[in-house]
Amino acid sequence: MIDAFYLALALIVLLSAFGLSIGLAMICGSTVYLMVKGFDSSIAAETLLQGLYDSYTLLAIPLFVLAADIMNVGSLADRLLRFCQALVGRYRGGLGYVNVVSAVIFSGMSGSAVADAVGMGRIIIGMMTKDGKYTPSYAAAITAAAATIGPIIPPSIPMVLYALVADQSVGYLFAAGMAPGLAMAFMIGVMNWWIARRRNFSTDEGVPMAELPRVTFNALPALMLPVILLGGIYGGIMTPTEAAAVAAFYALAVSVIFYRSVTPGQFYATLLTSSRSTASVGILIAGALTFNYVITREDIPNSIANFMAALHLSKIGFLIAVNILFLILGCILEGGAILLTVVPILIPTAKVLGIDMVHFGVVVVVNAMIGLITPPYGLLLFIVANMTRQPLAAIVKDLVPFILALIAVLAFITFVPDFVLFLPRLLGYQG
Repeated sequence: MIDAFYLALALIVLLSAFGLSIGLAMICGSTVYLMVKGFDSSIAAETLLQGLYDSYTLLAIPLFVLAADIMNVGSLADRLLRFCQALVGRYRGGLGYVNVVSAVIFSGMSGSAVADAVGMGRIIIGMMTKDGKYTPSYAAAITAAAATIGPIIPPSIPMVLYALVADQSVGYLFAAGMAPGLAMAFMIGVMNWWIARRRNFSTDEGVPMAELPRVTFNALPALMLPVILLGGIYGGIMTPTEAAAVAAFYALAVSVIFYRSVTPGQFYATLLTSSRSTASVGILIAGALTFNYVITREDIPNSIANFMAALHLSKIGFLIAVNILFLILGCILEGGAILLTVVPILIPTAKVLGIDMVHFGVVVVVNAMIGLITPPYGLLLFIVANMTRQPLAAIVKDLVPFILALIAVLAFITFVPDFVLFLPRLLGYQG
C-alpha cells in the first residue's frame, strides 16, 4: 500500500506540474493525506483558519501590497525615478545606476520584488531602451536583479512570512535586512560599472545640478515614506502591521492630495488588483499551513534534525548545505512556497546547532530572492521578459554576472553573521 505522505507529496507535484497553483496543490494533497489516514478532513480547514486568525502579523501583507499598488498607479514612481536620475544618471551606465538606486528607495515602501519590477521596472526599462543606448535584454536583466533588493530592505513581505513560521520578531528581521540589502545594491552597481565599461556604454544625459533642489522637493513626499515607516517601527510608535496600514494610507493621501494623480476609478482598480495579489499570497499561506500540519504529523522536522545530527555538521557546514539546497529549489519553486514549507523543516536543526534565527531568516530570504531570477522558474524573469518581449535565454545571459554578484553577497552574510545582526543588536536584539 502506498504511504499516505508520499501519496500526498506525489499529488502536490503532479497538480503543480499541470498548472495548479502550489497553494491549492498543497491543500488538495493534505486533504487526501487526511482521508487516507482516516482523519476527519475538516482538520484541514480548522488548521487553515487557526493559522490565519492566530497570525495578526499576516495583516501586514495585504496592506503592503495595497501601498505598493497605489504608488505604482500614482506618480510616485515617476518622481522617484527623476530624483534618482538627478543623483546618478550622469555617469557611464547611468541609467543602470538609476535602476539600482530607485530599487533601493522603492524597496523601503513596497516590500515586494514583483511590485518593484512591475512599478519602477516598467518605467526604467522604457528609459533605458528608448534611444538604443542599452539592449532590451540588459535593461531587463538589471531590472530583475535590482528588484530582488525590494524584499531585503524593510519593509519585506517574505520577512513577514519567515516571522510566521519561525516565531521571530518582524521588527528585528526588518532591521537585519538593511545591511545585506545595501550590500546587494552595491554589488549590482559594481557589476553595472564593469559591464558599462566592457561594453562601452555611452554616458547618459543627467538632470542639471541646478534642477536638483526642485526635483528633490517634488520627490520629498514619496521619500518621506520609508522614514515614517522605519522611524515609527523602531521608535516604538507602531507595530510592523500598523506601519503597513500607515504606508497604504500615506501613499493614498500623497497620491490624491499632494500629487493629485489618482482618480476614484483608478483607486477602485487598484483595490481589485491588490485583492487578487493578496488572494494569491493567501492561498499559498493556506496551503502551507495545511501541509505543515501533515509534515508535523509525520514528524518530518525531527527526522531531518536527527539525520543532520548524524552527519555531524557544523554551523557553517549546515548553512552551506542550506544555501546549496535553496539555490537549487529556487530554480523550480516560488520563494514563498520555499519559506513556508521547507524552512519549518530546517528550523529545529538550526536551533540545535545554535544558529541565530534572525540571521538564518535573512540568509533564507536572500536565497529565495535569488531564486526569483534563476531559470527555469524565475518569476521576475517572466515579468521582465513580458515587458521587453525578449527571449529568456538572452535575458539570462545578461543576468549571469548579477546572479554571481548576489551569490557573493549571500556567501558573505552566511559567513559573517555579525554583519547581519549589527543593526538589530543596536536596537536591543539579544541574539
